[in-house]
Amino acid sequence: MKFTLTLLAVAITFIAQAKPPKQEFYEIRIYQLANADQEKRVDAYLKDALIPALHKAGSANVGVFKPVGNDTAAVRKVYVFVPYKSLNDLDEIDNKLSKDKAYGTAGDDYINARHDSAAYTRYSRIILKAFSGHPQLTPSKLTGNKSDRVYELRSYEGPTEKYYRKKVEMFVKGNEIEIFDRLNFNPIFYAEVLAGTAMPNLMYMTSFENKQSRDEHWKSFGDDPAWKKLSGDHQYDNTVSHIDITFLTPTEYSDL
Repeated sequence: MKFTLTLLAVAITFIAQAKPPKQEFYEIRIYQLANADQEKRVDAYLKDALIPALHKAGSANVGVFKPVGNDTAAVRKVYVFVPYKSLNDLDEIDNKLSKDKAYGTAGDDYINARHDSAAYTRYSRIILKAFSGHPQLTPSKLTGNKSDRVYELRSYEGPTEKYYRKKVEMFVKGNEIEIFDRLNFNPIFYAEVLAGTAMPNLMYMTSFENKQSRDEHWKSFGDDPAWKKLSGDHQYDNTVSHIDITFLTPTEYSDL
């Protein structure tokens, strides 16, 4: 009997391990800021209030990034990346935050700002679902100074839903993700945009120690035989109609 139970336990463990991980959901919030004072206030809110509260609510690996050259930009921006285990967790987060007293106290300047003294000009939200081929985010493996790092956020829009689906297929079934992994692009996530301002749309983020490393990696990617073969496969022709590339630097308090 003891032997049978042991075998049963091993079988259950094997089945649990063999079951693919659930696809995560992500939120990307992009703050638009008018000046350095608003940037300082949003930084304080994110660092002292929102991120600790999100950790408490079960969202680890919250990323906070700023575009390269943000200090001299006419409109400053802050990108906040939040992972969720399910859509329900995303839907419930505002309710959880409203009940978190520590969050309310630490975020008072942001939360209770007057109508004529808001901590930001405007913000937008993008909701995403992780690719089945990369169902959960991968925390950055970079070890260099955060100020030197380059996180590359790419947004690919398709001309139609059908073409867009083929591009997603190219990443997953066509093994484009495998090429990125093999060439050590340190990918953070790959995801389909469920709700955003540009549809149909997919987004992904890779990370590098510095700009030189980024350029060298992309040179290797372009020269890679597997990529040349995949990109020459005509079933994937015309799957991308517009690309946006944003170079980001993580804040010192970013988890990623």
